[in-house]
Amino acid sequence: MLFEAKLSAPLSQTSDLTHIAQQFTRHTTIRDIRPLGGGNINDTYLVDLADAEQPFVLQRINTQVFPHPHRVMDNLCQFVSHARQRLQKTPLNRRWEVPTVLRTRNDQHHWIDRQGRVWRGLSFVGDTTTFNTIQSQNHAVEIGYGLGCFHSLLSDLPAVHLADTLPGFHITPNYLRQYDADLAKKDTTLSPDERRCCATVAAHRERLSVLEAAKAKGHLPLRSIHGDPKINNILIDTTTGQAASLIDLDTVKPGLVHYDIGDCLRSSCNLLGEETQQWQSVTFDVELCAAVLQGYLASASDFLDTVEYDYIYDAIWLITFELGLRFFSDHLAGDIYFKTQRPLHNLQRALVQFQLADSIIAQKQPIQRLIDGLKANYCSESGWAA
Repeated sequence: MLFEAKLSAPLSQTSDLTHIAQQFTRHTTIRDIRPLGGGNINDTYLVDLADAEQPFVLQRINTQVFPHPHRVMDNLCQFVSHARQRLQKTPLNRRWEVPTVLRTRNDQHHWIDRQGRVWRGLSFVGDTTTFNTIQSQNHAVEIGYGLGCFHSLLSDLPAVHLADTLPGFHITPNYLRQYDADLAKKDTTLSPDERRCCATVAAHRERLSVLEAAKAKGHLPLRSIHGDPKINNILIDTTTGQAASLIDLDTVKPGLVHYDIGDCLRSSCNLLGEETQQWQSVTFDVELCAAVLQGYLASASDFLDTVEYDYIYDAIWLITFELGLRFFSDHLAGDIYFKTQRPLHNLQRALVQFQLADSIIAQKQPIQRLIDGLKANYCSESGWAA
């Protein structure tokens, strides 16, 4: 989860958005520019053009979060080029959109304004929508299919070809060290909910290196990943109900597919959503997990190694726990990273994720049986020895 990070200052209201948007057009009249979406990392606008031309997305890249925007854009261009070559070589029998990176009038993939802000233009994927929670079993299958399709398209793009735009992202032991530092600085008595969170971290801190240890031993390969595939970053076709694209591509980078699988299932299988204030009622829905994984493996099983199945359960639990740890650390530090709307907001968010992680642990056996069954099915179909 990346979208909540604070911005240091809003975009100036006096900025000439029309002038900026014109850098990505070819002598076409701009009819309207309006805010698009609710993300809090980049400033995003939809630019409507005259003469029935397709609108496009104009975004300011937040250089506080991404201090090397050239790397972000280079990764994005590599992804687009590679995915389109794959689709041209092996077309899908359904809609799947890969955004176009618009070039400036100077043939650059970004434009820097007079204030030093970095802008880009992307094609708009129309006739789609997003959701913050799963709407149906079919929706869950499509969420999984979307992530699997994305991973499959990138499966033969060597991870070393991509820059790491967010070093340390999803490296859970790093977040544990930050938590320890933030807790040591707290100079007030802990509340009951804070003590509950501390006890949860203490109970599981020895388990937090499971994915990094497997990666270090060579059990899990580095792959090209999305980095932030929560449910509302997967576009759904408004007519067919099928996944049509993934958005928020700033975090395309080298990593473990398990980071993406865990984050997708974390955001998909909590029907109360991550912003609920009824954290005691949060549960992990195993049936939805099954649907998401079925959809995922329908498009991703061809490239997964058998050993990668063995760490899916760990990924589901760990990435969920990790987000709770990040929320709680930010609460202890004074809410300096995640945007909040009310007092104790990050503490409540942490309680939600820790409760979700506890629910995953309590249902380990059925979740593992589910994964083992899928492994046996898909590995036998692909010829792997399970």
